[in-house]
Amino acid sequence: MPTVSSVTLTGRLLLLLLWAPQLTMATNWLSLARLPRSRPVSGAEPCGRLRGLSPGQVGVCRARGEVMESVRKAAEMVIEECQHQFRNRRWNCSTTPRGINVFGRVMNQGTREAAFVHALSSAAVAVAVTRGCSRGELERCGCDRKVRGVSPEGFQWSGCSDNLSYGVAFSQTFVDEPERAKGMSSGRPLMNIHNNEAGRKAILHNMQVECKCHGVSGSCELRTCWKVMPPFRRVGAVLKERFDGATEVRLTRVGSRTALLPRDPQVKPPATRDLVYLASSPDFCRLDPDNGIPGTAGRRCNGTSRLAPDGCELLCCGPGFRAGRAEVVQRCSCKFSWCCSVRCQQCKNTVLIHTCRE
Repeated sequence: MPTVSSVTLTGRLLLLLLWAPQLTMATNWLSLARLPRSRPVSGAEPCGRLRGLSPGQVGVCRARGEVMESVRKAAEMVIEECQHQFRNRRWNCSTTPRGINVFGRVMNQGTREAAFVHALSSAAVAVAVTRGCSRGELERCGCDRKVRGVSPEGFQWSGCSDNLSYGVAFSQTFVDEPERAKGMSSGRPLMNIHNNEAGRKAILHNMQVECKCHGVSGSCELRTCWKVMPPFRRVGAVLKERFDGATEVRLTRVGSRTALLPRDPQVKPPATRDLVYLASSPDFCRLDPDNGIPGTAGRRCNGTSRLAPDGCELLCCGPGFRAGRAEVVQRCSCKFSWCCSVRCQQCKNTVLIHTCRE
């Protein structure tokens, strides 16, 4: 006859086994964004104490410590950009109050949301490290000096082109490491690796050219140009579009290897820049603390739109919303004052706001 204590212990062990994947989630490194700025993120001992890193990532941290401050910045970029892109959606990238799984256990599932976070995370690391190279913050890299000569358009390549190849290579080494450690024969590692690469493609396919004119009185007799990465906001917007058009896939054996192919045979195989997912998403309507889902109760919604994602009927999961009036303070009667400032008055206005019911 089992005792009460043994039953309790067994229950706890079962819970630990059930949620064991959380301990090795590939996006747990995003918890670096929670660390205080004063806490070091490089060096043998500090690297070993970073709970969100996989064993392989700890090794990367110890071997290439100078890059880890850029990785911390990337983690902050991911949270900020995710919350901007999904601010009007049911799932708005809300974070858990504590712990290493920043976006909650919903990341444990192979959903569209997990696909987006993986793509955005790999892109953020590539961008943050590349910025560090261009700004001279990293010893092992600098500007991309391979971009030289005259372009087909007739301008001279010069200046400091962003060294994206270095940033992408580090992103592959650091972000992809947990997946490669698990092996590439199961669905979730294949899904994550595909989406990681799609995130990096979003930078590569949106590189920009900046130029400077040289000549008498700015005549532009000679034009020198260099390549720069797109703003991270643009990368986030591109990946948000990929999220909306993501392809549901399943693990399929093709000859001697396994691959991810569309679940619907009528759908064309996804390109390397597309996002893929394995499981349907929850509706995110109701509070689910165990999975880090806050629900939509209390969220502001757009009462004038029926079809937009931020419309009350969609955001609140049906007609469960209420209207009310609130007083807001806004700048008004602004005047330009020579020279050189703008002076405004503070005006109080009453506006109609809509919120999802509790």
